[in-house]
Formats: sequence, C-alpha cells, structure tokens
Amino acid sequence: MVSKKLLLLGSALFLAALISHGEGIMGGREAVPHSRPYMASIQVQEGENLKHECGGFVIADQWVMTAVHCMPNGPNGRKVVLGAHSLSEHESTKQIFDILELYNHPDFSSLNYDNDVALIKLDRPVNISDAVATVSFLRAGGGTNPDPGAEVETAGWGSLDNLGLRPDKLKEAFIEVLSFSKCRRADYFGRKFTDNMICAHKLVQDNCGNSPRIVDSCDGDSGGPLLYNGVAVGITSNGGKKCGQIKKPGIYTIISHYTEWIDSTMGVQTAAEPDQSS
Repeated sequence: MVSKKLLLLGSALFLAALISHGEGIMGGREAVPHSRPYMASIQVQEGENLKHECGGFVIADQWVMTAVHCMPNGPNGRKVVLGAHSLSEHESTKQIFDILELYNHPDFSSLNYDNDVALIKLDRPVNISDAVATVSFLRAGGGTNPDPGAEVETAGWGSLDNLGLRPDKLKEAFIEVLSFSKCRRADYFGRKFTDNMICAHKLVQDNCGNSPRIVDSCDGDSGGPLLYNGVAVGITSNGGKKCGQIKKPGIYTIISHYTEWIDSTMGVQTAAEPDQSS
C-alpha cells in the first residue's frame, strides 16, 4: 500500500510540475546549434568544472560585450566560452578564454542598473568559424532602435522558470518592445526605468481562456544580446524580482547610447579621428 508520505511527495511533485509549466515558464525554444555564433557564456569555476553565470556576445575579434552587474567586482578567474550550444557536452567548436581586461561602464548604478554595459577583452583573438563569429551592434547615427510593438529576439542559457531550472542547451526567444511610457509607469518600473533602457517581453494567449504565457528573459540571460533585424541593439540587464511577470518585462540597455565609450575603450579610430602616429 502506498504510504501517506509518498502520496504527499507525489502531490508536491505534481504541483511543482504545474507551476513550472504555467506562469513560471519563460517560453522560447532551443536554438539551432551554432546558429547564433556570437553568443558567449561567462563561466565561473565550481570545483573542477565551469558553471554558466552570465551571457555575452562577440563584437570584435578580441572583444565581448556584456552587462556590468555580471562582474561588478572584476573577473575573479572567470572564463569566457565561445562556440557552445550545450554547456555540458564536449563540443569541438568550443573556445575557452581568460579575461585579459574587464571594462565596466564608470556610471553604472547598482540602484537601478542604469548604464549596465561592460566590455571584456579576451586574452587572445578568437578563431572565426561557423560556430564563432562577431555580430554587428547599433551605433549612434547608424540606424534606429526598434519602435514599440517591434519584434526583437534574445538568447541565452538563463533560467527557464522561477524555480531556477537552467537549460543545458542555448535557448532563444522572440519578444516585443513595449513603449517607454508603459515601462515608466509606477506599476511597471517607475523612475527606475531610464532613457538608456528598452523593455520587452511577449504575451502568448491560448484558445482556452487561460492566463497568457509570458516569453521573457530570466536570471542567467544577463549580458546577452537583444537583436533587431540581426543587429544587437540591447544588452539583457534586469527586470522584476521574478521572471515572467506581466508588469515586469525584461529590461535591456540601449547599446547605441554608448558608442563613444565603446570606441574609446576599444581604441577604435573613427573617420573623424584618424591615426596621427605615422
């Protein structure tokens, strides 16, 4: 005869399954392996293994963009893994780097995550391949940021639900930009939401009258890209205390607001500032 303890355990597991497949699911789908070759996994040493902590994306042959709040106190031995689809499986496409330099934006605010943009200089240039490549990012004057209602996309190895379930393989999501005025409302983010931010998620309705399923980024996706028409326009930054809340969509740092700082940090010479060393 089944004991009362086992029945209670079974009920708890069933309830957890209902929760994890309801509001907690962040939506999205598994990406086609290596279809996003710019994706980076920032990993921390845990015993003899490396554990995914944050995302990032390759913007030049020795540079990865990410979020300040991923490493506010420095690299502390973290590694950058490129060319990954599965975090656990051996993949010949993977390239592992030390962090030579970390540049966190000097005006980052830990109170509201304003200016949440950072640059990692890898210890050596990447080997460009089908699985590892750069992605273009939007520069000031180089185009326009997505309007409210525009479909954008993001990817990462972040949590699938608020119970902290993490995927082994890269996930991607297609979401929609919300208006600045909505994100600035008191019942959304209020004054925490600044001109340097975009907020986005997607509500997916079913035909049964249930609450909408929310597609959103979550813990562990931080530092990854927000893309519009294949160009990185944002950096996954933060959101609510829980992921997948209707009035707490994901917040993304607007990359084009930092063109001057990015160029200065990377030592990029622009047409208006030719190299005078010769």
